Amino acid sequence: MSHGPVMLDLQGTELLPEEREMLLHPAAGGVILFARNYASPQQVYQLVREIHALRTPALLVAVDQEGGRVQRFGDRLTRLPPAAWYAGRAGIARAQAVHAAREGGWLMAAELRALGIDFSFAPVLDVDRGASTVIGDRSFGASATLVAELAQAWAHGAREAGMASVGKHFPGHGAVAADSHHELPVDEREFEDLWLEDLVPFRRLIEGGLEAVMPAHVVYPAVDGLPAGFSRRWLGGVLRERLRFQGVIFSDDLNMAAAAVAGEHAERAEAALAAGCDMVLVCNAPAAAGVVLERLAAYRDPVAQSRLVRLHGKGGTTLQRLHEAPRWRRALELVSTSPEGATLALDLD
Repeated sequence: MSHGPVMLDLQGTELLPEEREMLLHPAAGGVILFARNYASPQQVYQLVREIHALRTPALLVAVDQEGGRVQRFGDRLTRLPPAAWYAGRAGIARAQAVHAAREGGWLMAAELRALGIDFSFAPVLDVDRGASTVIGDRSFGASATLVAELAQAWAHGAREAGMASVGKHFPGHGAVAADSHHELPVDEREFEDLWLEDLVPFRRLIEGGLEAVMPAHVVYPAVDGLPAGFSRRWLGGVLRERLRFQGVIFSDDLNMAAAAVAGEHAERAEAALAAGCDMVLVCNAPAAAGVVLERLAAYRDPVAQSRLVRLHGKGGTTLQRLHEAPRWRRALELVSTSPEGATLALDLD
């Protein structure tokens, strides 16, 4: 059984019988975990093992573990700083900020790999224009070149720990005030402005081997009347052709309000896949997820399959051994120099 095109979520800390059935559906391809799915490292490790054991190749298991406001797993894992914390260090010593970003990316990935997680939906590559509260300190800064430099270092660190990176939110969510979770944002800028600014981090990281991208549920009318995640111009013309991106394209959550422009959930999934996405996310809507699975039961894309299989995590160790590693202790000390980086209680057993 190959990877299907749909990534689903779960209700709690254990896999329910009906969820197991959904994950065995041929259209299922992965699972995204949230804070409600995490009680302890051992619990989530067992949950991920159970998910991975369901199929061959194993379903992909992901989480949003950016740091700062967006960190789904907490207890007994490092409380990671937001991306903006690294940018703050860059004003003092840029080389040290780049080093800290690399170690922060490695630390995030090393801890998640110890739990069996394949990848995190990170880093955020949006340039902070001071307009978007939903982005804000999730961005590595207001300078496109600084965002590119710090995010590249962060992705390198994650790769050293055996984890792929997912750059988001293509081509850039940082200049709109509207939150796509609740409404449809519109960015009126011309393509040339986006190319010279917001697209710089995506261009740099793609040149450096970025493994996956997540487009924004944002409309850029100067380019296309559809949100980027449903736009063949953005995903095919710009991302695949102009930027020569060869990795995976994930839709953002199709349950978000901004995605409603494409119709009901099944229509949204079909539209995203037709535009160029390799896998679509349907979160917090189990009934709708079931409808999407059935609609896509016969869907096959061998090229997408070849891309998705590369996102499985590599290597990894136990948390016990990781906590004994000199690099973990050095990285912990680095990111713990701010309140956002302070760790929660760490029981090393």
